[in-house]
Amino acid sequence: MKIKFAVGALAALAQESRLAIFRLLVQIGKEGLPAGELAVKLSIPAATMSFHLKTLTHAKLIKSRVDGRFVIYSANFTEMDKLIAYLTEHCCAGDAAQCAPLKKC
Repeated sequence: MKIKFAVGALAALAQESRLAIFRLLVQIGKEGLPAGELAVKLSIPAATMSFHLKTLTHAKLIKSRVDGRFVIYSANFTEMDKLIAYLTEHCCAGDAAQCAPLKKC
């Protein structure tokens, strides 16, 4: 992973609403949610939600697919894993046991 991607991804997450959107999509899993449902669940106006979804999509942290008349958004787990791996690449002086996640999905 290049530092430019890491900086872009972290910048996209460095905003309260976008972080909440991303965390919810991670919790929901691969099936994702329509933009309207995300807006309702997080009490974010539709126009604002659209802006945040665009930012997270450009950072490659989420992806979208069309399902009928809905656009479904889901976390991009591949890119999320790459970001986590980049952040922990040289963790704990090479002792991976100290860097293990607190819990596994």
